[in-house]
Amino acid sequence: MSTPCSASGYDLTPIDAARRRDLARNLSAEERHILLEHGTEPPFCGALLTEKHAGVYVCTLCGLPLFRSQQKFDSGSGWPSFFASFDPAHIGEIRDTSHGMTRTEIRCARCDSHLGHVFPDGPPPGGLRYCLNSAALRFVAGDLPPDLPAGLA
Repeated sequence: MSTPCSASGYDLTPIDAARRRDLARNLSAEERHILLEHGTEPPFCGALLTEKHAGVYVCTLCGLPLFRSQQKFDSGSGWPSFFASFDPAHIGEIRDTSHGMTRTEIRCARCDSHLGHVFPDGPPPGGLRYCLNSAALRFVAGDLPPDLPAGLA
């Protein structure tokens, strides 16, 4: 059986429950609430909202690359926003009908952690706005090597 891999060369093998628990031990209470309990941080409070350096935003739990700094824009929403993902295979989408509305929740394709939501009101050319919780992301300055094992990014 071959390892599921994204077009950008990253292993997308789902993380098993034991590995997920192991990685979760290193999370702060806020990260745990957002990633594992599908929480949301308050607007305009996230540490990565104003991050402007060149680099890659990876999943806080498993390290999978999710967004590049060149894909980030100021949406005015109060959360870090991106118009495209690092690799479409790295983001899972789930219909979310909580809070009396229908939205599309986004999750890490490798560890299934809650990241935020995607909306169809972003800039051209794709028209998408990926709205993320800062606590769901870790910023890595510069470029990433072509593949990093889960939790080592």
